[in-house]
Amino acid sequence: MDLGLAGRRALVTGGTRGIGRAIVAGLLAEGASVAFCARDADAVAGTERELGGDGGTVVGTALDVADHEALSAWVTASAERLGGVDVVVANVSALAIPPTRENWELSYRVDMMGTVGVVEAAMPFLEQSDAASIVTISSVSGREIDFAAGPYGTFKAAIVHYTQGLAYQLAGKSIRANTVSPGNTYFDGGVWQSMESGDPEFFGEALALNPTGRMARPEEIANAVVFLASSRASFITGTNLVADGALTRGVQL
Repeated sequence: MDLGLAGRRALVTGGTRGIGRAIVAGLLAEGASVAFCARDADAVAGTERELGGDGGTVVGTALDVADHEALSAWVTASAERLGGVDVVVANVSALAIPPTRENWELSYRVDMMGTVGVVEAAMPFLEQSDAASIVTISSVSGREIDFAAGPYGTFKAAIVHYTQGLAYQLAGKSIRANTVSPGNTYFDGGVWQSMESGDPEFFGEALALNPTGRMARPEEIANAVVFLASSRASFITGTNLVADGALTRGVQL
């Protein structure tokens, strides 16, 4: 299926690892040009080199999304480099689980305001697009009470609320806004791989919660994001797409 993303211009935060990297790769595979950011300069350079090998336009920048001025400057520079912005994917998380004051503040700056900041900075460019789409990345931890019910889960829930508000507010401008909420996702260098070796008992308990018997692969989550970003999802806005392999059991009304 042609998703209609060829020639579109996309911004992705947190694009060097796991779900974020898979989103960048997925958008490139559909013919979009992609600018991405992440904190680690070496990882940014490596990702740009590896994903740009097939000839697609991919531009990486090292920055911390908690730095509002740097984030805004990156959006503007990326829009100039790509010739505009059609798609914004807000993917970064501090993964701050324990409910310390430091983690509450960190989650607010990174998860919440990193999302708000990239959307606000991109808005003038999205308003000029004829197929504008915003996709935010939440989590099943924003939908139910689990081990991450503190800062992480709270701000993931707030991101869903924020995004659904955007969908309503921006519908008249033909700018769509949706959320993808992944379940546990396993990838090299990720938190679950670390748990598998560092706390195998907890890892086993988490794995047993999913009736599929496994965790998601990053590309499975990225597929949902890329679809929602595309014109094939032209009448989908304000939704929270849960991609969790039936991990959560609550009814989403």
